[in-house]
Amino acid sequence: MLSQWKELIDKIWELDPAAQSRLEIVLFYPGFHAMVLHDIAHWFFNKNLRLLASMVAFYSRMISGIEIHPGAKIGRRIFIDHGMGVVVGETSIIGNDVLIYQGATIGAAAAGHMGAATRNKKRHPTIGNNVIIGAGAKILGNIEIGDGCRIGSGAIVLENIPPGSLVIGPSSKIISKQSKSENIANTLAQS
Repeated sequence: MLSQWKELIDKIWELDPAAQSRLEIVLFYPGFHAMVLHDIAHWFFNKNLRLLASMVAFYSRMISGIEIHPGAKIGRRIFIDHGMGVVVGETSIIGNDVLIYQGATIGAAAAGHMGAATRNKKRHPTIGNNVIIGAGAKILGNIEIGDGCRIGSGAIVLENIPPGSLVIGPSSKIISKQSKSENIANTLAQS
């Protein structure tokens, strides 16, 4: 776990120009605290020490303002920037190198809250690698967000999104399905 935490510190240092030092990240970044505490809570969860897992997750939410269920499977180098109000549900799966902004929800759709009938079933999204999730975005239900997607601030996503897509607005309008290199090539060709 220590090597993963060091990777996360380095990733935050790389992405956040406001960071003054790596020590500042360790001491004062709620996204870092939430990920460290989630790793611990998830370890307890996997050892079937669910009460301890819930206690760590509750403490994490109190100090960071970020709520991550201990059952969520989260990859490496996940940077939750400004973090307050981020929610990640129990059966969520998040890939590597994902950037999540404040107020984003990775949760169950309303139909996913059918009580005991949905317990032990996948109800939350699967997020690919290298995804950016904008402030206030809502990604809901057992859906997949492909690698390299950009989910705009305030977007409400209820359906699968293909890799490399840009999604904006409350209606989840897909703007682009091109890769970054194709976008750059097209931009250069137009200038």
